[in-house]
Amino acid sequence: MPEGHTVRRLAERHRELFAGAPVAVTSPQGRFAEGAARISGAVLLDTEAYGKHLLHHYGDVSLHVHLGLYGKFADGDLPVPPPVGQIRLRMANTRHWLDLRGPTACELLDPPEVDALRARLGADPLRPDAKPEQAYERIRRSDQALAALLLDQSVVAGTGLIFVLEALFRAGLAPTTPGRRLTPDGWRELWADLVDLMGKAVVSGRIDTVRPEHEPQAMRRPPRVDRHGGEVYVYRRPGLPCLACGTEVSRGELAGRNSYWCATCQKGAA
Repeated sequence: MPEGHTVRRLAERHRELFAGAPVAVTSPQGRFAEGAARISGAVLLDTEAYGKHLLHHYGDVSLHVHLGLYGKFADGDLPVPPPVGQIRLRMANTRHWLDLRGPTACELLDPPEVDALRARLGADPLRPDAKPEQAYERIRRSDQALAALLLDQSVVAGTGLIFVLEALFRAGLAPTTPGRRLTPDGWRELWADLVDLMGKAVVSGRIDTVRPEHEPQAMRRPPRVDRHGGEVYVYRRPGLPCLACGTEVSRGELAGRNSYWCATCQKGAA
């Protein structure tokens, strides 16, 4: 599932291509035909990313998209290509086209529903209006594992498995550390690191979490080869040596997800 930086990049891309002018909207697949007809011809005023949710604002109504595991956008310059496959939504203006396939959610929301969506999401490290202190109030009272708490979109919005596990490694915290053990200073440092890592990922389009001294050139090692791209410390590196200490990276299951950590670098790792 795309993490928050990908959705932010999509919001910026769609704003660049379509904002400020009327758009023609259809649903070649037919599943969004009624919603498409309602906004076709309207001016796209702005786009917004909140965690893993994308919003296109049209004034009295907003298009809400959650890509989920299989959703994908594609775009290009005119002419619009013939529809191929299950295109839930197609958007076009006088210069560009945009297709959406396979989302978990593609729906229209009125302003109160948009407010309700924002209200149920936690602090987004990519938003200037984020309130990390509210996230910490949830964390410090919980016996749940930190990794599970940080993956809970009602606590922190936009973080996925890669950002969570990598930020915990960089903080020296085991994924299984109970939330109540995280100090205020520890949370401030963890939050600041998430803001930094995710912000850089918006710019580069990939997740890189290793510090300069552990980059391939500095360590004279081959670059990582993985479909997710990016240089990371523990994510999907089980059995390989930790880039910082050489200990084999461990793997286990936590909250129904694969978890990766270094038992030496991350205090209390189980």
